[in-house]
Amino acid sequence: MKELEAVRRGDGNVPILEHAAPLSRQWPVWFCDIWGIVHDGVHADEASCDALVHHRRNGGVVVLVSNSPRPRPALLMQLDELGVPRDSYDDVITSGDVTRAIITRHSGQNVFHLGPERDSHLRESLPVAFTGADEAQVVMCSGLFDDRTERPEQYRPLLKALAMRRLPFVCANPDLVVKHGERILPCAGALAAIYEEFGGEVIMAGKPHRPIYEEALRKAEAVAGRQLDRKEILAIGDGIGTDMKGAANFGIAAVFVTGGISEGALDEHGLEALVARILREAPGLELVGIMRHLQW
Repeated sequence: MKELEAVRRGDGNVPILEHAAPLSRQWPVWFCDIWGIVHDGVHADEASCDALVHHRRNGGVVVLVSNSPRPRPALLMQLDELGVPRDSYDDVITSGDVTRAIITRHSGQNVFHLGPERDSHLRESLPVAFTGADEAQVVMCSGLFDDRTERPEQYRPLLKALAMRRLPFVCANPDLVVKHGERILPCAGALAAIYEEFGGEVIMAGKPHRPIYEEALRKAEAVAGRQLDRKEILAIGDGIGTDMKGAANFGIAAVFVTGGISEGALDEHGLEALVARILREAPGLELVGIMRHLQW
């Protein structure tokens, strides 16, 4: 607890934490990343799920905050299939949910869905017409058509053509990459980065941008039954440019977990260098600590 207080005082002492129980006592509301923390795309992480269950049993609130392009119902189904227990979280919010809200504002327009067919849930019941790229007035990007075999660079000609037409590019997953089992796969954020290179307008639906955190806060307050102070909220994640930067932008504390896409980062860089990198890429962040693994 003294180490955590040192961080809160801002004297630069960022500890390596072995257990999440002290965090539960200080921060009653957790905004927890999903992919890389709760599961790896193949299996649920038992220790992480157990920590979330314990936090809720302590009276805490857990909102899972994901850059998954899947809307809430589809994500809940995926979590069930992967074995993530329902009692490990109170609610979820995804960039897919935020994406659908953004696309709804373009009611009546033609939208080109750039992404795999498994993300077809994004298109359901939206008040737009989904068309090919040539007829589109808006681009909704949830990823590569085939992230197992394709690379983002292959999309440069298509992205350049779309950007030259000045089409809004709604990115349903700002992540650059994701860890799927033992593989690292490219995400929609990698395509958005290329689109911006060509001068295109990108609208980010998920972390590190504010809309997804505002919705997470609304959900947490509904569970808690009261208005929450941001000092009560802790972000948990493995992405520096998403989870850590998003926490800094929203003014909440964070714990960085060196699993998922950041596996090995602590051993590779050392604590001091890793902390320096996080604070450089997420300026203003209240970094509570580093964990190799989320566990109670």
